[in-house]
Amino acid sequence: MNETLDITITKADQSKLTVTDFSQLPFGKVFSDHMFIAEYDNGEWSNLQVLPYGPILMSPAISALHYGQAIFEGMKAYRQADDKISVFRADKNFERFNKSANRMSMPAITHDIFMQGIAALIDIDEKWVPAQEGYSLYIRPVMFATDPYLGVKPSDKYTFALLTTPTGPYYSKALKVKIETEFTRADEGGVGFAKTAGNYARSLYPFAEAQKEGFDQLIWTDAVSHEYIEEAGTANLIFVIDGKLVTPSVRSTVLDGVTRDTIIQLAKKAGIEVEERRVSVKEVIEGIESGRLTDAFAAGTAATVTPIGEIGYQGKVYTLADVSTRTVSANIAKTLNDIRYGIVPDEFGWNFVL
Repeated sequence: MNETLDITITKADQSKLTVTDFSQLPFGKVFSDHMFIAEYDNGEWSNLQVLPYGPILMSPAISALHYGQAIFEGMKAYRQADDKISVFRADKNFERFNKSANRMSMPAITHDIFMQGIAALIDIDEKWVPAQEGYSLYIRPVMFATDPYLGVKPSDKYTFALLTTPTGPYYSKALKVKIETEFTRADEGGVGFAKTAGNYARSLYPFAEAQKEGFDQLIWTDAVSHEYIEEAGTANLIFVIDGKLVTPSVRSTVLDGVTRDTIIQLAKKAGIEVEERRVSVKEVIEGIESGRLTDAFAAGTAATVTPIGEIGYQGKVYTLADVSTRTVSANIAKTLNDIRYGIVPDEFGWNFVL
C-alpha cells in the first residue's frame, strides 16, 4: 500500500451479532454490521467510508439497471490458527476485478482503495469472521454504474462497495450435474471471462430447468459446437484423467478462477502433471466409462473443492468413482484449507494477514 487513505467510519448503533445463529448460515443471506462504499465522479474515487450495512438511495434511471454495467468479485477471510484474520489471494481478485472493469468500460479501482477498504471493513466487523472449521467470511466487492441517464453509453459515475457475509460450506454433498448442450453461458468475443452480472442472469433459466430434472448445477459447453466443456455455473471444472489434473484452458468464454489457479499451483508442487487445454464432452464420458477418469470436482471461492458424483448427458446419468477413493482432490483440498487457516506455512504468500 502506498499511502494511508482517509476512510470515514460510522459505526452501527447496535450489532446483529447477538441475534445471528452461526450454526445456521445460508450462503449470502446473513450480512455483517457494516459495508464499505466509495464513489467515482469526475475521473476520481472519493467519499470513502465504512458505514452501517443497509439500503443505498439511488435513482431508478441509473445506468446499471438499464444497460448492465455491473461487476463483482468473491473472496474469503479466514480466522487462522493463531486467531489472526487473513484474506486469501486478495491481490488476484483485485487484478481480475479490474480486468472485468476494463471489459465493461468501467473505471479501475485503485489497489489502495480495494485493499484498505477490505482491511477497514474487517477491522470493524472482526467478530463476524467465524471460528468454526470450514467456515469463513465471504467478501463481495461490487461496482455498478450510477448515472441517472437513459442513454446507451458508459456511465460517468460509479459506486464501489464491499459487503461481507459469514458462511459455511456452499455445497454439502457431491454434485449431480448436467452437461448443457442447448443453452449457452458465453460466446467468443463476449464477456464470459468477466465477472459481470449479465453472465449470471443468462444462466438462471437453464439452471432452473436443470433443477427440475434433479440436477444441482450445469456444465456449460462451447457456444459453437457444444462439444467442449468450459465451466460450471459457479465454479471452474477440474478432472483427473490417467492420473493427470486436466482442466479447460482459460479463454474469452472461461473465467480465470482464483481457486482454479491455486489448485493448479498446489498440484504442480505435489508433483502431479497438469494439463490446461480443451476438454471434450466425449473425452469425459469415455473416461468415466473406461475408468480412466477417476476424479471430477468444481473449484471456486464459494464451492472451494466440491466433488462431482454424477454427470447427466443426453438423457443418461453417469456415476463417477466413490468420493472416498479420490485421493488427488482430497489431498489438494486439505493442503488448500491448511494454508488458508494458517495451519501450515504460506509458502506462496497468498494470505493477506490483517
